[in-house]
Amino acid sequence: MPASQLRSLNIDNINPHIKEAKYAVRGELAVKSEEFRAQLQKGEGKDLPFDSVISANIGNPQQLDQKPITFFRQVASILENPGLLDSEEMLEKHCGYKSDVFERARQLLKDVKSVGAYSQSQGAPGIRQSVANFIERRDGYPADAATIFLSAGASSGVNTLMNVICATPQTGVLVPIPQYPLYTATLSVLNAKCVPYYLNEESNWSTDVSGMRSALEKAKAEGIDVRAVVVINPGNPTGGSLAPEGINEVLELAAEEKLVCIADEVYQTNVFQGEFHSFKKGLRDLQKSRKNKEGKFDNVELASLHSISKGMVGECGHRGGYYEMIGFDPEVTAQIYKFVSIMLCPPVIGQCLLETMVNPPTSSQPSYPLYRAEYDGIAQGLKDRANALYTTFSKMEGVSCQSPQGSMYLFPTITLPPKAVEAAQEAGKSADEYYCLRLLEATGVCIVPGSGFGQREGTLHFRTTFLAPGTEWVGRIEEFHKGFMAEFR
Repeated sequence: MPASQLRSLNIDNINPHIKEAKYAVRGELAVKSEEFRAQLQKGEGKDLPFDSVISANIGNPQQLDQKPITFFRQVASILENPGLLDSEEMLEKHCGYKSDVFERARQLLKDVKSVGAYSQSQGAPGIRQSVANFIERRDGYPADAATIFLSAGASSGVNTLMNVICATPQTGVLVPIPQYPLYTATLSVLNAKCVPYYLNEESNWSTDVSGMRSALEKAKAEGIDVRAVVVINPGNPTGGSLAPEGINEVLELAAEEKLVCIADEVYQTNVFQGEFHSFKKGLRDLQKSRKNKEGKFDNVELASLHSISKGMVGECGHRGGYYEMIGFDPEVTAQIYKFVSIMLCPPVIGQCLLETMVNPPTSSQPSYPLYRAEYDGIAQGLKDRANALYTTFSKMEGVSCQSPQGSMYLFPTITLPPKAVEAAQEAGKSADEYYCLRLLEATGVCIVPGSGFGQREGTLHFRTTFLAPGTEWVGRIEEFHKGFMAEFR
């Protein structure tokens, strides 16, 4: 009897929508890079042409040696072991803890009782209030803790929102191309329709609202019920950062077409050019403006997401995030509450770390000098490495790249020789995938082909993070590229 008949499940009878989902940042290249890493760790990689693997495929800062913020981890250590509060003097004298660390830990323990206990399904009320205070300071408009849901990272929030929005196989969501594959993968699993709209590479990957409208009309003509529009700002994988005018254009489209606006703003502190502008502020500004004299923007539904995983915090593994819901029908919000209740609550230690992110030490507190130095040091390091990569790409034959504006990524265009494209076809790979695979095998640097994020037909890209320390690995890419281009010239 075939092995497939000895079990209940086989590849042909599982949920077909799971099989359809694609998630390139942890795909074939990532698996192969981990195999190389394991070989090197076991001392079995003597024949490899490199002595280290650089995981430039995923925004995982602390895996790539970004140090945790001391204040955050000191608070977390007490939350995990409240008995440390009996040893304040020793911790101050020998371990560098400050008085505000103990104060914050006590406050959070009062909110959650124990990080080993469930919180409210929506998140601990005191922490949600801290998030509301943060949003109000950031935007200059009030925020209500009742409209804020804490989540296991922003990804969990996206999953919740998509599950509620996607009612039928004909439900559609406008998604930017290129995009973070969370969105297309989630839509595949939910058997809903991705309605792609292309970003404008020539103007720093800005949002092209006319292109959005064209995509929307085409989808409608095909019988798709488009319910929402996703915007990632600053962009992943592009690094583009939207100006207020671009945000307003998207919100106008959402108002006119009754679209839920999902603003993925997890990179809001990773901005290298200009300043971050939130969709929440953009919406409130429009609601106060003359454009709203007939109430055009009064009922716009906006869900804004943020996370502890990115920025200078990088606490990916602790799974903390939030989304703020503006303009939603209270009965819909109640159903969202029910949905998140099925999973009981987000990780409570992640909720607490979120609170430290949105409410860090202030200049009058003893932990502030170290916090400021660590935060600014991480920010400057990211900016320096982004510029080092950009400079290298600018010198590489057949490569063009927009200057780094924000997030943790660059997404250069690459033009490969026809012979390289032919070699890729013979290997059964797309040309950008073939290039990235050859790069990994030659240098140990793992990047992601642009086809994993979507790209205009006839173009090739790749995405790389700039999280890995140092710049030696950037030189590996440059040297490989010279050899690759010469091989296929």
